[in-house]
Amino acid sequence: MSSKKQSVATPPRYGRFAKKRFGQHFLHDSGVCRRIVDALEIQPEDRVLEIGPGHGALSVHISEAAPRVYAAVERDLDLALELRDKCPLVQPLAADAMAVRWERLMPEGGWKIAGNLPYNVASPLMWDIFSQASGLSRAVFMVQKEVGQRLVAAPGSKVYGGLSVWIQSYVKPRMLFTIGPGAFTPRPKVDSAVLSFFPQTGPRDFDPKALAALVKKCFQNRRKQLGKTLKSCINDDFVQALEQMGHNLRSRPEELAPIHFQALSLLVKQHFMA
Repeated sequence: MSSKKQSVATPPRYGRFAKKRFGQHFLHDSGVCRRIVDALEIQPEDRVLEIGPGHGALSVHISEAAPRVYAAVERDLDLALELRDKCPLVQPLAADAMAVRWERLMPEGGWKIAGNLPYNVASPLMWDIFSQASGLSRAVFMVQKEVGQRLVAAPGSKVYGGLSVWIQSYVKPRMLFTIGPGAFTPRPKVDSAVLSFFPQTGPRDFDPKALAALVKKCFQNRRKQLGKTLKSCINDDFVQALEQMGHNLRSRPEELAPIHFQALSLLVKQHFMA
């Protein structure tokens, strides 16, 4: 009988509690964490909200910056409790970020939001945050690289779409840097990207509900001409507005800038808001 002892693998520090249903991929590269938090440029008077802190890779650096208020939304109760013990400064909320009422972040708050967003909810989550959180002063999010490219895409790009139009109507997205799978545990199958977002300045001369309905309808078939996609909405004012923008009924949705969709949404509002 062999006397050799069987070796027992030591579980990794990060990732052993990863739950597939939450789409968890824990960031463990301290250099990347520092770059993300530095991009927030946290000041003593700031209010910071972190989404999905996980094991607190970003949280430690945010705490060191000592903002006036530091809150975190974590869907996983186990991780929310862990964060409370690790970072006494933070006010953790065990909740689903998709259920948060972002309009409660009022303008006087000066909120800065950061997070490694789960791939499966990143797009709808940003859709809600940027259109509802009037108190947002800056955001820094990590998302799937492909999504990041769509967020910053310009008209005419192959990846420009409804998400591009909607997000750029509220904020100015900027690609900061990309990250490979090795910075996470468990490793995702795709690359990630970190982007910064600053609110658009000036008045918002469009109806959010009408704009949302318009871009969704137009980009259901991005190669279809506007005259065919919006046939029931077209009148003389619509045609004239298109011509002033340098387009016509044969133009395709991917050719129009966000400001064009905003203007058109007011002309077709009655068709989508009935």
